[in-house]
Amino acid sequence: MTLKKVQLRAYAKINLSLDVLGVLENGFHQVEMVMQQILLCDDIMVRWNPHDHHRTADDGKHSTGRSLQRRPDPQNGHQTRQPDLQNDETPIAIRLSTNRYFLPTDERNLAYRAAALMAEKYAKGRRGTIIIDIKKRIPVAAGLAGGSSNAAAVIHAVRKLWDLDLTLDDLCRTGAQLGSDVPFCIMGQAAANKALKADFAKDPLACHCALATGTGTDLRPLKGLRSHLVLSKPALSVSTAKVYQGIDSVEIPEHPDNDELIRGLVTNSTDLIRKNMINVLENYTLKHYPIVMYTKNKMQKMCSPGSVLMSGSGPTVFGLCRDAEESRTICRKMLRDNKESFWTRTTW
Repeated sequence: MTLKKVQLRAYAKINLSLDVLGVLENGFHQVEMVMQQILLCDDIMVRWNPHDHHRTADDGKHSTGRSLQRRPDPQNGHQTRQPDLQNDETPIAIRLSTNRYFLPTDERNLAYRAAALMAEKYAKGRRGTIIIDIKKRIPVAAGLAGGSSNAAAVIHAVRKLWDLDLTLDDLCRTGAQLGSDVPFCIMGQAAANKALKADFAKDPLACHCALATGTGTDLRPLKGLRSHLVLSKPALSVSTAKVYQGIDSVEIPEHPDNDELIRGLVTNSTDLIRKNMINVLENYTLKHYPIVMYTKNKMQKMCSPGSVLMSGSGPTVFGLCRDAEESRTICRKMLRDNKESFWTRTTW
């Protein structure tokens, strides 16, 4: 039996800027940042088997439910909605596999939770199994939205597999229930994946770059950056929640001017872009994780002034390069210290 399947690329993102403006009444941090999608990606295959009836967790499958619990958002350390997998009201099973042995394949995986949430919202009498296979390339816990991108791809795939009449705005609203980076990944994948371009060709939210405000889920599409780049992740993980908690007590000497950064993107002004590539979270992460500071300093010696920045809460550092050859050359040198170093480019 041939199962209906959707194959998508789940692209990583970098932050061209990141500013923390304060803490909202609900405890979430108010941010303003420019996010850019890059070509480094995971491969996601999602299949739908309507003939595979619901089974219990003892069979290696899990049912989804309608009630939602609260779980920490890996992007900001606060609470997001999470399907209650102990409830058997919805006869949809989920199976997830990955090429990274250390990654969970149950409800602890954001891609799994994305499938559960889509089933909860849109199953409508369907019975069967959502089968997800993830081939990881994006480093884990790296500030590159790898998990969020996987979740976004699953949301897109389930929409296609079930022929759901949903706009990008609908999908982004669903994604926002899982994490603050998921909506941008949904928008970026719609612009870059061949399997999705035709579906969203006229949707203004399909973009490679966006300004994110509020808690990071209020998004305005922008003209994207066209650039080759190098990425390097030190061999450690950084807690995003800890960084956001710590930044509240750290003095921030300089903030990005995102209006000027956006003007630089619109006018292709390299000077304006580099001048406003500022991530205020560096004020915490670089101080508390010296290896991240070392990585940034090393890359700065090889890249143009102002073109090196930490992405998200870290620990990954990226540098903009003049061309593919420069990015390859710098990458080879970064690999001597950090095995997870890559040369790539932005999507456009």
